[in-house]
Amino acid sequence: MIVGTEWLIEAFGCDPAKLREIDALKSVFDKAVTGLGLKVLGAPQWHKFGGEGGVTGLTMLTESHLACHTYPEYGTATFNLYCCRSRPEWDWESNLRDLVGATSVSVTRIQRGEDPNSAIRNPKSQAVGGEN
Repeated sequence: MIVGTEWLIEAFGCDPAKLREIDALKSVFDKAVTGLGLKVLGAPQWHKFGGEGGVTGLTMLTESHLACHTYPEYGTATFNLYCCRSRPEWDWESNLRDLVGATSVSVTRIQRGEDPNSAIRNPKSQAVGGEN
């Protein structure tokens, strides 16, 4: 039984100035929400850290949540999208290249709720170690 899909996204080589701008990150959220047909609950929450610090953002969705954390000092942004309903893949790489200047994007997709032991049938115990 799958209860949801979670995407862990890491964007590297980003424009540090864009990673300090809430409006740039709002654009990422808006484009993802629209592109995936997600439904926002309430007002998104944003926090800009002082000085040269980054931004943290969170949007609650009827499907679950979308979050981001940026690290301008490293040119890196991380995003997390969790959906309890099936969604098509979204082109994170192109969108993050366009919106925050990412040069490289890594996307990990995880099926949540899969019991890793459900595929194991009648496991046999194995002794650890051996006779000498």
